[in-house]
Order: sequence, then C-alpha cells, then structure tokens
Amino acid sequence: MANFTPEKYKQIALARLDIVHKWLEFRKQSQNKLQADYDFVKLHNTSNSHLFEILGKISRGSLHRWYAMLNGTEDYTKLLPQYKYSTVREYRTVLNDEEIKIFMGLLLHPNRLSIGKAIALTKYKLKEQGQDFIPADITFRRYAKWFKDNNYDKWILARDGEKALSDKVEPYIKRDASLLEVGDILVADGHKLAFQVINPFTGKPCRATLVGFLDWKSTALVGYEIMLEENTQCIASALCNAIINIDMIPKIVYQDNGRAFRAKYFTDDKGFTELGFQGLYSKLGIETVFAKPYNARAKVIERFFKEFQEGFEKLLPSYIGSSINNKPAYMMRNEKFHKNLHSEFIPTIEETIKMIDMWLNFKNSQPCPNAPYKTIAEVLSERKRQNIDINTLDDLMLATEVKTIQRNGIRFLNCDYFDERLYGFKSKVFIKYNLFDLTRIKVYTSKGEYLCTAERVTETHPMAKLLGDVKDYEDYKQKIVRQRQLKKKTVESVKKYLEMEDIKLLETQMGPVEIQTVFKTDSKRIQTLFKNNSEKYEYLIKNAPNNSWITEFKNTKEYKLLYE
Repeated sequence: MANFTPEKYKQIALARLDIVHKWLEFRKQSQNKLQADYDFVKLHNTSNSHLFEILGKISRGSLHRWYAMLNGTEDYTKLLPQYKYSTVREYRTVLNDEEIKIFMGLLLHPNRLSIGKAIALTKYKLKEQGQDFIPADITFRRYAKWFKDNNYDKWILARDGEKALSDKVEPYIKRDASLLEVGDILVADGHKLAFQVINPFTGKPCRATLVGFLDWKSTALVGYEIMLEENTQCIASALCNAIINIDMIPKIVYQDNGRAFRAKYFTDDKGFTELGFQGLYSKLGIETVFAKPYNARAKVIERFFKEFQEGFEKLLPSYIGSSINNKPAYMMRNEKFHKNLHSEFIPTIEETIKMIDMWLNFKNSQPCPNAPYKTIAEVLSERKRQNIDINTLDDLMLATEVKTIQRNGIRFLNCDYFDERLYGFKSKVFIKYNLFDLTRIKVYTSKGEYLCTAERVTETHPMAKLLGDVKDYEDYKQKIVRQRQLKKKTVESVKKYLEMEDIKLLETQMGPVEIQTVFKTDSKRIQTLFKNNSEKYEYLIKNAPNNSWITEFKNTKEYKLLYE
C-alpha cells in the first residue's frame, strides 16, 4: 500500500514533465527569457490543449519550481503532487471516530434510512452530547458515498440482507446451456399472474398463479398449469402437461429448494419431500435437483416470467399490476377518463390458455439464446420424441375434491360428465382433470381404482327433428338409443334376481288375443299396464303386432319423433 500512487497523480506528473520540456524549447527561441516565460504561460492558459485539460492554469513560478524539482533528471516521479491521498480502504475526512460510528450505525440499519435522514439524526445526537463543531452535510454525504463505493458488500448485507448480497454482489458461475439437449433439464417455478381471470369454481374474478416448466436448452415454456387456489397437485399437473407437449420424460427437474417452493404459494410450510412428489418423479425416472437457497440467479425461468409480464400481461384489459406501485391508471382514484376507456373484459380459464398459447407461439419464434442462428421453436423441434403413453401419467394429473354420482353422471364446473359405467352407481368418487382439456375427466373409486373416463354431456336441441339440423337430430337419436340400452341393461340384470314365474306373470295370465281385447275395451286397464305410449307400442309390437292401435300410433308425430 505504501507504494500505491493514484493514476490521476501519475498523469499530472507526466504532464508537468512535458510542459517543462515545451517551456525550455520555447525559451531557446527568445533573447528575453523573462518575457518568454510570461508569453509561454499566457499561451498555455488560453489554449485548449491536452496539457491544459490536465494541469489547468499555471504560473511562471510553477514552471521554475518543477524544473528545480527535476534537478537535471527525467524522473517524472519527482513531480508527483504532494497531496496526502487515501488508499482504497482509507479515506481522508474531518469526521472523527465517534461521528462515523453514530452516522454509520444509522446508515447501515436494516430499516434502510435515507442518507439525508441519517445525517439529520446524527447531527441531532451530536448536539445532544454537547459537541460544538458539527460537520457539514456534504461531509457526511461524501463519506457515505465513499463507504458505499468501497464497501458495497457490507452496505448491501446490512441494508438489504443475504439474498440481496447473493443477487447483487457475490460472483456467479456462468453455465454453458449449449452443452444440454432439449428435455435434459426442465426448470420449474411459479408466477402470480398480474391480470384477473374468471374462476370457474366461483364465477368471480381472481388472480391465478401460473406454475410452469421451462426447457433449459431451448428456453421454451413446454408445460404449465393455472392454479386457482392452493393445490399442491398443480405442480405435478404442470409437469404432466410438459411431458405430453414435448413427448419425452426429462432427465432432471430443477426447481427452488423444497420448502421455499411450497411456501411461495401455500400457507403451510411442508417441504417438497413431504408432499409425495419425489416418489412420483422417481417412478418416471426423473431426478429432482433443488436450487440453493437465495440463488435466484440460477433459475433461468425468472427471465422468462419477466418477459411474460412485459410482453403479454400488460396487454390484457384485466391487467391490474403485480403490486400497488404498478397499478394501471384506471384503478386509481378519481381517474374517470381512464375508467371510461377501460374494457371490462375478464377472460375465462379457456380463453386465458388460448391467449397464452398464442403468445408462446410468438415467443418461440424469437432467436434462441443457447443456439446461434436458430429460433426457440427450431431448437425445440430437434428433440428426440419417446412416444409417451399418456395413461402412465395419470398419477401426475390434477386431483380435485370427492364427487357424488348423480342421474346425469358427475356435476363439475356447471357441466355434467357421463359414461355408461357410471350408470347405476350412487356413490362418492374421485375425479382427475386437466384445465387444458375439460371435455373429459377421469373417474376413480374412493379406493383409487380407475373406473372410467367420463365425457362432458352436451345439451340437446329442444325440437331436433322439426327445427334442428341433421347433426342435432342425430345427436338426439343417439341419446334416445343410449337411454333404451341402459334401461334394457337394468331389466336384464334384474331378471337374474327374480323367479321366472314372476317375470312371465303377465304372459301366463293373458295371451295375445286377450290382450287385444283388453286394449279395445278397457282404457283404464291400459293405463295400469303401461306408463306411456312408447312402452305400450313396444309391448304390442312383440305380442300383438296386428293390433289396430299400432297403425294409429304410427301416424302420430310422437311416433315419428321417437322412432323415425
């Protein structure tokens, strides 16, 4: 440290040596040395030369003094300024140790007092202690600036904490993602959406969370899930979508440390290893790697979410900002102009997914940072597909609450889901679903056994034959056929439990001829035998095909609607 010389002082000494040489050359050209000195000084002080920029204005005495200091040598170090200068860890100041202690104690407080407030409190405390001389504000400010510039690590740790020290000060390791292949590593994280969506469970606007998996090589978001409420299975469901989209199982899933990943979105503090995911990942042959705590710079997905917010979320009418500081103008008080211009459109989950997918198409058309001269989509297309069987991913699908089977199947999100295997059940079941495809849900028994995949029931045209098109009428006929098939299935099953005498009771007591007579003469008895004309027609067509009632019924609209 003793031999350290500031670079600025070296430049001054070298400039002094140069100007002494120029002065001596100038003097040789004149008979009157004294006049030459004054002329040279005037020329220098009125010029815009490089030497003037370094030395500023000089005097005749300065020139003679520098010449004497050289003492006939060319050693520029003899011309170094004689100021006392500080080293990197030292600083010349009029502040004494007590003043520095009080000032820095306030300035390095974790509540992050401003420099101005710390100066005011320090001066007040010094006055309270009876000190007569109080340094000026600028003296404190210069010391604070020097301390921050030369002790930035201490400044950040004291005021902002360990995470800020890790993110802003500590050196980081640059990783060469070009050495990876697509699908080798998926990086997982979540992002609280800065716009509102319609919650399908409540019908009200809400801020959802996007849990995503990003391929490290291509930087493409290959799978995500919209989380509407606290549900740990969203993480597994997002991975399921990622595996389906890229058609391969990743080697490694890299995500935040277990407890932090959970605590970031959920109220309890269970860690990743306590939620059963590790077993699900291991079953698929996926290695789980957790990021080091306070190491946000290692998660490349953070950069993706920043682009997502700037390039997508802020373009939506339902954007409300991620905090109070960045709320849009229409949400501020007394902003009538912006409120009148604002669109009240809030997308549903289905609409949100479609819009996100459209933006991802744009994002994937951009250059890939890990592969020169290729787009993200081009890098992603080079992956080696594995032809994954989707059924092996059932364990990763999102599970919801228990449901009870009703007449039309399972009621979920204001829709009915039905499959023939649900017919006749009146018990509680588990359902698994994916918000990306709500046309079907998977149904499991309360013990976890797979029961069926129920399709969403579509509504039927109220007058398909007369007012609907071919598609409406075909849909109606198929549903009628399914109703009859299910009823027939029930009848056939019940026959196994009843005695044959009970089943044939009507036939043994009444033959075809007698039946025809009954239908001709006893209208009240007809009502007791059959609930409607359809049952009556089907019975007669088997047992009394020549009955005149059949001919009459075939000419009615009811027959044409049901049977033609």
